Amino acid sequence: MKHLVVRGLVLAFASVWASPAPAAENHFDVSQVIDKAAAETILGEPVKSATPRNLEGKDGYYSKCNYYAVNSRKTLILRVYQAAAGFDAQKELEMVAENTGAMRAISGLGDKARISSGTQAGLPSNVVMLYVVKGNTLITIGMGGLEDELAAAEKTKSAAQKILAHL
Repeated sequence: MKHLVVRGLVLAFASVWASPAPAAENHFDVSQVIDKAAAETILGEPVKSATPRNLEGKDGYYSKCNYYAVNSRKTLILRVYQAAAGFDAQKELEMVAENTGAMRAISGLGDKARISSGTQAGLPSNVVMLYVVKGNTLITIGMGGLEDELAAAEKTKSAAQKILAHL
């Protein structure tokens, strides 16, 4: 399941990597916002140490971090893309939506937010993907392995709010 979630995220961001421009300012490390202790609270159990990656792409700045539970198959995938000048995070979300199964709009979270979950969205069961646009930043939070998809959706929203507070 971890590989399916990661593969889905890679596909979602594939279109982003081909663009030529410098990245946005005010970069941050998503693993500093959602650290190991926060990930353990979100997943409800101990997690392995993460190896965050922060990198400058031709089209913007990326901060990525994956947390995997020690004793189960629970995962928390965090991605923050800060689009460079000339690129639009809202358009990136639209492309993700076009290439993804059923998504629901979420109000009151960033400028625009969408969520998808389970097999009706083309995801494995017990997987929730949340996408939030704020300004020219696209936040992606994936969670897998929680039995209750509604609880998982609430946990992804809470994580997104914590990240949004740092933008």
